[in-house]
Amino acid sequence: MRRNNIKEKLMSGGVCTVVSGSVMTGDMIELFGQFGFDGAWIECEHGPITWNQLGDLARACDLCGMTSVTRVPAKDPWIITRTLDRGVNGIVVPHVNTREDAELVVRASKFGPIGDRGIYGGRRSFGRDDFFQKANEETLLVVLIEEITAVENLSEILQVEHIDVFFVASGDLAQTMGLVGQHTHPEVVAVAEGVIRQIADAGRVAGTNIMTHSVDRALEQGARFLMAQADGWLASGAKSFLSEVDSCSKSVVKSS
Repeated sequence: MRRNNIKEKLMSGGVCTVVSGSVMTGDMIELFGQFGFDGAWIECEHGPITWNQLGDLARACDLCGMTSVTRVPAKDPWIITRTLDRGVNGIVVPHVNTREDAELVVRASKFGPIGDRGIYGGRRSFGRDDFFQKANEETLLVVLIEEITAVENLSEILQVEHIDVFFVASGDLAQTMGLVGQHTHPEVVAVAEGVIRQIADAGRVAGTNIMTHSVDRALEQGARFLMAQADGWLASGAKSFLSEVDSCSKSVVKSS
């Protein structure tokens, strides 16, 4: 059971960076690993990743000293348990709207006496006599606050212990506010920023997607778990390259 560098950093009051992308292969994880990201976001709610691939992606994170943070497709206990059994360092659970939802996540993710996760070791337990205790200490739990119902119940959700990060996801939040596809709408941004402040003011860790908030704005609101999507960087680099080629080729043609 490896040390969870994100949990360690958050406990010391630091800011963590997690890289995400539509296509997150082992090679991509190793590519980004060289730059010093704290973790890699492995997308299993919307992505095509299989159970076998998930284990290999977690190993790629291990090689790079990154925390493997996996978004599960649902808050069903068996999905949470099996995802952790594949050897990931942490999970992100969608649509946590009530205190009961948050408590269910904890019970499914932690062994006794904290929870009732099914007893199974997997590769993380090899060579360890203290696996169950260490798994409870090192497993990162992130819940998504992504519906207006969760915002309304946030005070109660924040009272649940053993959750490490409360992540504000503006995409689904916008939808539940009647603003489908408008995650940058001023009303959505105002609600999201208010939620981040409320989480931080409660002494808990807030997370957010840097696609929605700039880094300085997110930190100013109190977020300490920052997820950035590589898709935007790829798109920006591609546009810049093609624009440069187009501009230079026109200059060459004109001069000839």
